[in-house]
Amino acid sequence: MEILEALDATGCAYSAAQLAGVDPKTVRRYARMRDTGQQVDAPVRRQKLIDPFLPKVEEWVERSQGKVRADKMHERLVLLGFAGDERTTRRAVSVAKAAWQAGNQRTYRPWITEPGLWLQFDWGWGPKVPGPGGGDERQTLLFCAWLAWSRFRVVIPTWDRTLPTLISCIDSTVRAIGGAPTYALTDNEKTVTIDRVAGVAVRHPQIVASGRHYGMQVHTCVPFDPESKGGSEATVRIAKADLVPTDANLRAKYDSFAELRGACAIFCSTVNHRIHRETGKTPASMLDIERTRLHPLPAGPHTLALGESRQVMPDQTVRFGSVRYSTPAGLVGHEAWVRVDGDELVVVCDLAQLHHRPEWLQGPAGLAEVARHQIALPGRPVIDTAHYPDHPQDADGSPRPPRIKPTTDAEKAFLALGPGARSWLREAAAAGTTRIRVKMASAVELAALVSVAEVDLSLGLAATAGRFAEGDLMSIVQHRRDGARPADLVVADEAHSVQPGTSAWSDFGRASS
Repeated sequence: MEILEALDATGCAYSAAQLAGVDPKTVRRYARMRDTGQQVDAPVRRQKLIDPFLPKVEEWVERSQGKVRADKMHERLVLLGFAGDERTTRRAVSVAKAAWQAGNQRTYRPWITEPGLWLQFDWGWGPKVPGPGGGDERQTLLFCAWLAWSRFRVVIPTWDRTLPTLISCIDSTVRAIGGAPTYALTDNEKTVTIDRVAGVAVRHPQIVASGRHYGMQVHTCVPFDPESKGGSEATVRIAKADLVPTDANLRAKYDSFAELRGACAIFCSTVNHRIHRETGKTPASMLDIERTRLHPLPAGPHTLALGESRQVMPDQTVRFGSVRYSTPAGLVGHEAWVRVDGDELVVVCDLAQLHHRPEWLQGPAGLAEVARHQIALPGRPVIDTAHYPDHPQDADGSPRPPRIKPTTDAEKAFLALGPGARSWLREAAAAGTTRIRVKMASAVELAALVSVAEVDLSLGLAATAGRFAEGDLMSIVQHRRDGARPADLVVADEAHSVQPGTSAWSDFGRASS
């Protein structure tokens, strides 16, 4: 700036050079750069060996669509007379590729969404959980859907991604959001797109029928182009990050499919009531606005691909192929659909028709898989013992402990002592103990004198040792007060008899020698 200021003051390069203390050629160079619009303080670029070959480098980068390798280009440049090393070629190729990418990169227009217009859904691999009936661990899948305007998400775990499962997930999704949008965008799977003719996707006829049933048109994205459905891709990625056990989230494995379903319900409730960074509002609050633009849903679900209709009988079973298959509690008298998936029978029920949803059932309303069994032969019913939690028989056939239901005030007072009193009652009844009611009343009186905790612990020890006589409870209490340990308690059986032996009578009646 001092050089240019001196030049403007004197109008002579020689005089300006004397004032600035530089060479006149330097003054003329800065003046020429200023007059031609060049950057005065820019570094001076020196001539390089590869400069004569740069047009050829740019030509080859353009022909290869930015994919040419620098080492191969260096070999060709050497044949053309280039005397530099490969490092110089790599730098030139890197600059040429960056320029080509800047001029040919894909541009995106922001997607301006409208309420009630677009629903996107996709599949993702879920965690491994024990199979139906507590079998070996199996891979699950996560059906992930979201509304493009409100960002409301729905995640449903499934065992497969067949067409009936897809239709049931769509039914559960639209009933969870309270209406059907105009369009649904998804990937080009065989359950949605059966063929492509001249680049045009041919829809599955049953998908078209199900979409017509809900008043929704199903579209597919461009093949191998995840940008066209980035919302659903992001939903799958976020759901897998929270729901699939990994070293990053430190989540433990799931003990059952029902636990995974509950985790998905908790995840959806969390993300839908959290402020979204794009909209600045919660998706649940925006869904209330979007529901005004959604189409009303039909009263019944679309059942074209769900299988055969059955009614759940009073014993919580459905019949298929002369075989009874169990279902969870709370479905007796309701309609269910059964279908064969490989060597398994899938039972699907419409959760919206249930007047009282059972506690085990979590997730959105609509069609949902409630049971899955191995196909069996006639005469061999398939019963999952987990569907009958209160049955008086265990899975191995052994009877369960009887349920304790106190009816009188005396029974309630005794059972209120604690778990030891319940164990004592079960064991005493099984041992055929007499005067049980009198002994129960004595225990309650003893608890008032000593303490409830002490009497309850003594009752548990008495049940373990099988001591149900009149003074056994008082004896155990006194024994513990003397400082004895529970491990020193003597069990009343044949191995610990307090009667004297009969060995002294072995020589009775024999002649003395």
